[in-house]
Amino acid sequence: MNINTLAKADFYHLDIRGMTCASCVGRIEKALQKIAGIEAVSVNLATEQAHIRLQHGTPTTLTDIIQTIEKTGYEANLSTPLGVNQSDPKMTWSLEGLMAVLISFALTIPLMLPMILMPFGIHWSLSPLWQLALATPIQFILGWRFYKAGFKSLISGTGNMDLLIAIGTSAAYGLSLYQIFAEMPAEHGLYFEGSAVIISMVLLGKWLEARAKKQTSEAIRALQKLWPENAKVLDPSVQSESLSFSEYRTLPLDQVLPGDRIIILPGERVPVDGKILIGQSHVDESLLTGESEPVKKQISDKVIGGSMNGEGALVIQVQAVGIESVLSKIITLVEEAQTQKAPIQKLVDQISSIFVPSVVFIAIFSGLLNWFLLDSIPIAILRAVSILVIACPCALGLATPAAIMAGTGVAARFGILIKDPQVLEYAHRIDIVAFDKTGTLTIEHPQLLEVIPFTNELISHQDILAATTGLQMGSEHPLAKAILDLANKQKIIPISTLENQALAGVGIEGKPISGPWKDQLLCLQSIASLKDDLEFKKVSDKLSVVLQTGKTISILRNKKDGAAPIAAFVFGDELKVNAKIIIEKLRRLNIRTVMISGDNQASADRVGKELGIDEVFAQVMPGDKSAIIEKLRHSNEGKHHHWVAMVGDGVNDAPALATADVGIAMATGTDVAIQSAGVTLMRGDLALVPNAIDISKKTWNKIRQNLFWAFIFNTAGIPLAATGYLSPMVAGSAMALSSFFVLSNALLLKQWRPQVD
Repeated sequence: MNINTLAKADFYHLDIRGMTCASCVGRIEKALQKIAGIEAVSVNLATEQAHIRLQHGTPTTLTDIIQTIEKTGYEANLSTPLGVNQSDPKMTWSLEGLMAVLISFALTIPLMLPMILMPFGIHWSLSPLWQLALATPIQFILGWRFYKAGFKSLISGTGNMDLLIAIGTSAAYGLSLYQIFAEMPAEHGLYFEGSAVIISMVLLGKWLEARAKKQTSEAIRALQKLWPENAKVLDPSVQSESLSFSEYRTLPLDQVLPGDRIIILPGERVPVDGKILIGQSHVDESLLTGESEPVKKQISDKVIGGSMNGEGALVIQVQAVGIESVLSKIITLVEEAQTQKAPIQKLVDQISSIFVPSVVFIAIFSGLLNWFLLDSIPIAILRAVSILVIACPCALGLATPAAIMAGTGVAARFGILIKDPQVLEYAHRIDIVAFDKTGTLTIEHPQLLEVIPFTNELISHQDILAATTGLQMGSEHPLAKAILDLANKQKIIPISTLENQALAGVGIEGKPISGPWKDQLLCLQSIASLKDDLEFKKVSDKLSVVLQTGKTISILRNKKDGAAPIAAFVFGDELKVNAKIIIEKLRRLNIRTVMISGDNQASADRVGKELGIDEVFAQVMPGDKSAIIEKLRHSNEGKHHHWVAMVGDGVNDAPALATADVGIAMATGTDVAIQSAGVTLMRGDLALVPNAIDISKKTWNKIRQNLFWAFIFNTAGIPLAATGYLSPMVAGSAMALSSFFVLSNALLLKQWRPQVD
């Protein structure tokens, strides 16, 4: 099979082997950008992946790209498909894994024994030839990877960490070799242990890094494991009415197609996205949405692939498989977030690209200066070696991507998808949060809040609702659904109606076949349609208090009784359970809250006042929402602009979500809104808004901490090494530990938990 047929056209995800520091990233990106037809390249050190986008129709192939990477000194392969176990054998028993570390230390310990025993008054050492015999395999077998990668970086005109290690250890090894064969006096000593310890510590550091990197991508692997390998597929000939839960055939997941019917038994994972045809159950979607409580599912409800079925057997019809499924999209979003670079990382990459040649120059200059001042070639070489080793920019290259991977990974576990790393740099500055109203602060569909009768006759609330429900049967209007929902909750049986007729711009009318208004023409209409009616004053006087609240009102009238009003139906937005608590929490964080709504001013003001929102914009057309966001950003009277987050869920929110510094979309909303936002909340819980800001702040703090410590290890170590206060062995240990420290600090983010109100 042609390798180029394995990937999507015009876009490739590659696994890269052999990268050790930020300069490696820069070199690969620089080499790939020279290839004709490549539109964009992003290489990530922590994930060891490259994302490459080609111009449509370019003759450049995947083979060309891989060959370019290999010429640069690295290995490249097409990324493993989603859901495949990506365990790396090099993590354990290979000459690049734990085995190399164990062998290296086994050979190094005898070389180190004289230094270990010296404080105890024991003066013992191996003969020079034994030292040579132990150090040589460390230098040229276990350390060959540094020579190989360093040489390739040298011929490509750049330098990397491997080159620094190769030069530094070769200098120490070569000096010792020279002293043996030149028969130098014993007091000069040999430095085989120095080169051996450096290589051993670097190998240990790289192995620890690989383990830590694996932990930072734990969220991706946890999501991939949610897919079962097989699905129980019903034969198309089996009728739903007569099926048995034992009548199925087991197929691999990649053979399941949209439209298939699948059986899911109690305790099994849902293999694909689908709609329930038969059965009901509770489904645990916690690893997808962060929602801890299982969700009740019944006929016509949708289920998400990867969720866990509860107590009931289900038959579902497949709606989405593979890359079209919700789980696959979530994995893709998290992977893209972890592979993309935050703006600060781009600055680090630029610094690292000139860091290695600068360090080589400093090491050479320091060596010559020490030789001139101290008149000792061995001391000059050792100090130059120490500089080369301590200055390896490995920790610098890992500082930002490690924190991004850990932060976005733990956020995904709790239903917060951070798709754009730029969010991490902006979220800690947010001082205004703007909310859409309907579907964000309030439940999406209007609720029937109250039924107010006009007549003094002994007609029950149930009779009024039964007749009105009969008029609305089959209607898709939001207000009709609100009436039907309330009647369903109160178990009221609708009274069927005849001669139903929709009245454009007014409402609906029909004749009940039973009840108090049998064969009488009833009409349910908006209060606005009554303005020219004689009954309008009577209705408006009765409802004057309600009208001031801005709620929506419909009137039920009897046209056979002089069009007398029977009752008023009051509809309104029902606030989400914790909306007020969340607004108060944002206020305590010194964040101003704003609501932007297309609803009328009275209705918007009522919701804003009830929640304690600082500023309300009402009757806003969809195209004007982004203009308001822009206005809020620059409303600080010439001072630095405000940092604004927008929270929304509808198509009309998409421009505002894109305009805001941080766009936060509810996954319960539309795909357009989700694609426009940098953050997606996997459930419609407003508590995730401050939690998203909190994890973004903590991730940003980890990035800053990591960069600080990485620079401290590198820059503070250079003068210490140049003046002899840092031996090559200590420098090697410090360099390895600095990378491990940076990764461990990033992994502390895994302890983050959402705040519970």
